[in-house]
Amino acid sequence: MADKLPFKLNNPNIFKTQALVNGEWVDSKSGKKFDVVDPGNGKVWAQAPDCTPDDTDATVKAAHEAFQTFKKTNPKTRAQCLLKWDQLIRDNRDDLAKIVTYETGKPLAESQGELDYALGFTWWFAGEAERVQGTIQTPSAPNRRVFTVKQPIGVAVALVPWNFPIAMILRKAGAALAAGCTMIVKPSPETPFSVLSLAYLAQEAGFAKGVFSVLPTSLANTPALSESLCRHPLVKKVTFTGSTRVGKLVAKICSDGLKKCTLELGGNCPFLVFDDADLEQAANALMALKWRHAGQACITANRVYVQKGVYAKFTEILSEKTKALKIGHGATEGTTLGPVTTDRSLDKAEAQVADAEKQGGKVVLGGKKLHGKEGYEGYFFEPTIITGAKEGMLISREETFAPVLALFEFAEEKEAVGLANDTSMGLASYFFTKDVDRTWRLLEDLEAGMIGMNTGNASAAESPFGGIKESGYGKESGKDVAIQEYMVTKTGTLTLSGHY
Repeated sequence: MADKLPFKLNNPNIFKTQALVNGEWVDSKSGKKFDVVDPGNGKVWAQAPDCTPDDTDATVKAAHEAFQTFKKTNPKTRAQCLLKWDQLIRDNRDDLAKIVTYETGKPLAESQGELDYALGFTWWFAGEAERVQGTIQTPSAPNRRVFTVKQPIGVAVALVPWNFPIAMILRKAGAALAAGCTMIVKPSPETPFSVLSLAYLAQEAGFAKGVFSVLPTSLANTPALSESLCRHPLVKKVTFTGSTRVGKLVAKICSDGLKKCTLELGGNCPFLVFDDADLEQAANALMALKWRHAGQACITANRVYVQKGVYAKFTEILSEKTKALKIGHGATEGTTLGPVTTDRSLDKAEAQVADAEKQGGKVVLGGKKLHGKEGYEGYFFEPTIITGAKEGMLISREETFAPVLALFEFAEEKEAVGLANDTSMGLASYFFTKDVDRTWRLLEDLEAGMIGMNTGNASAAESPFGGIKESGYGKESGKDVAIQEYMVTKTGTLTLSGHY
């Protein structure tokens, strides 16, 4: 299959078109496959196995059997496997980046950047494997000692999105494998091959059969396969990244079995620029945060609030920088803005722009779908800036997930905080100011799990990642907290004789 790809791989062995179950590369039980489309031209470039609930039981049982051994594996051994996996991913970085670009549409430089970012997780969690600790204390009752020990929870299922297919897997799998859990991944229908490549490299790194499994599936079969995995009695942990709507469904399904969940959901993140901000610093941060992967990140800036005194100037700076973006296929040299990954995102972007104009907003840059025009066969949309944005517009209420940005004006700090918090979500918030007192107030007053203070994208392996409100619960990455998501705490009480 690798010889028929629209790009050349240095290591053709990493490209897999079968599911990985119990260490074996297999077709789905139905034998059916589904098409994977290149968002840059709208054409099918490969096919993946279309797994269904019929594939669930054998996969989970194999993962459970593997867990019986893997949970007893020495933490140092798990760490060594993670480090070997880390090195193999580094060795195949350019090939993996090409696969990601053809799956997601993001520019090749961004795909390479995702690999560099994602590798922070394998490196970090290799260290976390040996940092798991319990406790001991002397209780109030005499002659007793109370211990706690940490143990891996069991088979974990990862339901992952298409926007960062390498990073999302390594962040989840890194923690799970470090803890001693086995993991089954259900990748997004848009991005099965990057995940399958990671699975191949995990095998090469020495992870035993059944420790890491992958079940690709089509969009049509995604709900049924996901539910069957969540409901299987041998699955003890589910981690999901995606929309709040689907996250609530996952939580409801898992509640039937009281399964432990980590949910990283929608963002609708606010970005505040105050009069005393360094406007160049703020604009550069916003450029990277908003236009990266054509605005398709959960932590992207969705609502930009600019204080009255610098509104016009900031709009000018941002517009000039945005005009310099080069739209094109992600694999084309020099491209800095690729397509959106699915055609559904084009409809949503058009609807938000039309609604903003209807309510008095002004499109000062872009605003149109390019898909279907000469030279733009893929799912392209112009980078769009809207001024005069108001609360009540669709773009203020819906997560955009497209290269559309609206600028809202505010007068005072209290007003900005109220607007920023006026959402059911609470993943991340960003602000730019040089006032240290305001900095501390905003850190405490903004309702989000992560706060960027004169900082745009702040995600890193050592930094706990997760939201509040309807952006989910649980943490991914960060010291102690992420690996604990895959562990249980067991308490032991020992009674002594002739002691105190």
